[in-house]
Amino acid sequence: MKTGLVLEGGAIRTIFSSGACDALLTRDIMFDYVVGVSAGIAYGVSYLSCQSGRNLTILQRYVNDKRYMGGRNLLRPDNRSYFGLEFAYEIIPNELVPFDYEAFAAFPGEAEAVVTNLNTGQAEYLPVPKRDDHWLVLQATCALPFLFPIYHLNGQPYLDGGIADGIPYQHAFDKGCDRVVVFLTRERSYVRRPKKLSYLFDVFYHQYPQLKEAMLRRAEGYNACRERLFALEKEGKVLIVEPEDTRGFALTERDVDKINALYQDGYNKTLTRLDEISRFMAGE
Repeated sequence: MKTGLVLEGGAIRTIFSSGACDALLTRDIMFDYVVGVSAGIAYGVSYLSCQSGRNLTILQRYVNDKRYMGGRNLLRPDNRSYFGLEFAYEIIPNELVPFDYEAFAAFPGEAEAVVTNLNTGQAEYLPVPKRDDHWLVLQATCALPFLFPIYHLNGQPYLDGGIADGIPYQHAFDKGCDRVVVFLTRERSYVRRPKKLSYLFDVFYHQYPQLKEAMLRRAEGYNACRERLFALEKEGKVLIVEPEDTRGFALTERDVDKINALYQDGYNKTLTRLDEISRFMAGE
């Protein structure tokens, strides 16, 4: 019985999934395959390294630090991102809140990050390297349009995986998983509304017409993806944990009280369902 964990993205909202993952660690629950989008997998590696509370600690300490996140970072020619890339992906994991690379390397399963190929507008699923002091794959999966530079990996241009595949549960099944647990970062009632960004894509990404098409389809595709997911839940093929309410919680939220509360929501919801999750993973 191959098990999979799917981690939706959502920038700072993903702290919900961190709480959920930390609850799993109280029982040493691990999966054979983990796939995440954007911050889903960027935060998720701390679950795979068994570092409970690490993501919450980072946000508590640095979410209001301009080195971590802020408009000035976008204006820096060596950064070109709303997030301080060197600070977030190098200084924090390698110095300030050390990431346990050895524990991550010891994870026996497979971990992948979703990225969107700008040439095709399609999702690709890249292995997360066991050791990368710059975390380039994680930067690429988190690369929100307009807020990050384009990442060129293996000769291909990439941005945030959520553009093409926001909740990659189907890929988990394609990888052979029999049972899939999904941590969402939006409440069950959420419906994505289309954003009028066509003009901006013509200006900033005119050389990538397939990316623009993917963005125009994003809301419709995401909503349909959720409908299929909820249908699979009724069939007993997936188990879903979702937040109670994320309204009023910004993509780049800075209110530490809100962050603590959303983390606790994820932790508590998952903690009360650990027996159910264990039975589900065992095929019962």
